[in-house]
Amino acid sequence: MKLENLPAAAKDELNLVLSFFSRVDAKLSVVLAIDTGMLAVMGTDAPPLKDLTWAMLAVGLVALVLLGASIFFLYRGAFPSLKGGNASLVYFREIAGRTEHQFIQDFKQQPDDDYANDILGQVWRNSEILKAKFDALRIAFTLLAVAIIPWLVTLMLFAASTSTNRSTLFR
Repeated sequence: MKLENLPAAAKDELNLVLSFFSRVDAKLSVVLAIDTGMLAVMGTDAPPLKDLTWAMLAVGLVALVLLGASIFFLYRGAFPSLKGGNASLVYFREIAGRTEHQFIQDFKQQPDDDYANDILGQVWRNSEILKAKFDALRIAFTLLAVAIIPWLVTLMLFAASTSTNRSTLFR
């Protein structure tokens, strides 16, 4: 396939791939907010340590581990590996490794085909990074969904314990 303007087509492809990053990052933020909110509710509703039962500890620990694992995968999605792009004049880490003058000179001297290949290499690498981010988001969301049941059970156990303690307090 011969494109009339390969560098322009490569730039369009790069922009298309880059447009998906904000979508996955927004979803990562939403799942993080839900995870931390669930942890906060669980922590504030917990009875004193001396009043914790084995059931509360067991179910609460399951919820805590699932939410913690979800947060771990959110971290992996937020900070994927950025290795690659060696000698690229498009990849920001490689550009930052040059002096300003050297980057400008190298960029001006590259042929159109080399520039297009560099952009297409960036498209491929960004696609790999985006896939890793989406995979981490999917796992984090699944762990969050699985955590809902033990989290709710934990809150019910906490509420039952607290209401029992309160009712004896006011007698």
